[in-house]
Amino acid sequence: MAQLTADEVRARVDADWDRLKDLIARKIALRSISADGITGEHMRQSAEFVAEELRKVGVDATVAQSHNPDGTPGAWEVIGSKVVDPAAPTVLLYAHHDVQPVPDAADWDTDPWIATEVGDRLYGRGSADDGGGLVMHSGALKALGDDLKVNVKVFVEGEEEMGSASFIPFIEDHRADFDADVIVVADSGNWDAEIPSLTTSLRGNTTVDVHVKVLHHPVHSGQYGGPILDANTVAAMLIASMYDEAGDLAVPGVMAEEPIGGLQQDVDEAGMRRDAGIVDSYRLAGTGSIAARMWTKPSITVIGFDAHPVEGSFNVISPETTFRLSLRTAPNQRPEEAQEALARFLVEHAPFGAEVSVENGENGMGWGMDPDAEATKDALEAMEEAFGVAPINQGQGGSIPFIPELQRIFPDAQVLVTGPEDPKANAHSPNESVSLPGLKSNVIAEALMLDKLARR
Repeated sequence: MAQLTADEVRARVDADWDRLKDLIARKIALRSISADGITGEHMRQSAEFVAEELRKVGVDATVAQSHNPDGTPGAWEVIGSKVVDPAAPTVLLYAHHDVQPVPDAADWDTDPWIATEVGDRLYGRGSADDGGGLVMHSGALKALGDDLKVNVKVFVEGEEEMGSASFIPFIEDHRADFDADVIVVADSGNWDAEIPSLTTSLRGNTTVDVHVKVLHHPVHSGQYGGPILDANTVAAMLIASMYDEAGDLAVPGVMAEEPIGGLQQDVDEAGMRRDAGIVDSYRLAGTGSIAARMWTKPSITVIGFDAHPVEGSFNVISPETTFRLSLRTAPNQRPEEAQEALARFLVEHAPFGAEVSVENGENGMGWGMDPDAEATKDALEAMEEAFGVAPINQGQGGSIPFIPELQRIFPDAQVLVTGPEDPKANAHSPNESVSLPGLKSNVIAEALMLDKLARR
């Protein structure tokens, strides 16, 4: 079975490049904001657009509406397939067609809904997340054409930015449309625009609401202040107790891991500080590699806190307060296990005997790649041929709960997480963009990977 060379694929992608840039520009203009209503007509039109583009590259694509677990109408999804040989391996290609909102277009340097080239980057909402993923799939299938040697299934989701509530019911209704030997999720990114990456892991996520009570009613701070600490201060002490002196999370039962597949290169601290906008005086918390701290060790963030605003404040001791914690869990720890460990710790470490109660929130499982899988090796080879440099694998500190759900439902499938983003992409933020040279290399890499997977 003769394989295509990188030069052959690159020439085909070059010839198709104007079409691919036009595809992403038209997709940006659709304003496919799932937060405006996943069942809306604008989302149906977005799905129809994607299905039509997939049909242009040989995929028998259709649009179907999902339903939520309670039976109510869900997102507009795109499913499709291209069968070349029933005996050949089958690859499922995933992307999503919904995008994040733009709260204030004034924060952008360009119109967020008009694709705008500035230098070697294309700006616009959804250019990277996940218009780039759509381009990767469309471009790879077009480049391979009649040389495609694997069967392809495609799923383009319509509510990824809203938490994928109807994802599992849709799989259950369309199980045959998802069953595959390899699943390629094009919704992540690269080390940078010139260096490719496979995503090796994703942290899980769990939330808890913590209620702290010290008084049955407010009292005057001048009369009772001293022996009675206000609930906000007690809550702050409780939050601080979760960490040791180095800033590592120290909650028994909440596990930590090292980077999956080994650490090839640590995250550059100067670049990380610049990208995150860290003030010069701040020292990074925790110990060990920055990569492990961001990818595979747990982290807790206070994402909500009920306290009286400074404006209109007065001299009373706050009797009670509630705060919400978001716990990013190690990739292979069950989130409900970490959630229970965290709740137990908070109740047992109540400062000065304050009443502390915990309400558990939602859980999302993390995921770890199989670094020894044949599909992993194929993907890494394809990336190096396409980009001309060896990949640097990286984990992601965020969570994509549907990936472990796919792995759970289809345990024999090998999952590969790729994507067009890079540190400058600003996905979910103003001035979202995608590197055009990087995107072209991603298209080439996916085409080469599909060609190599035919050997399985």
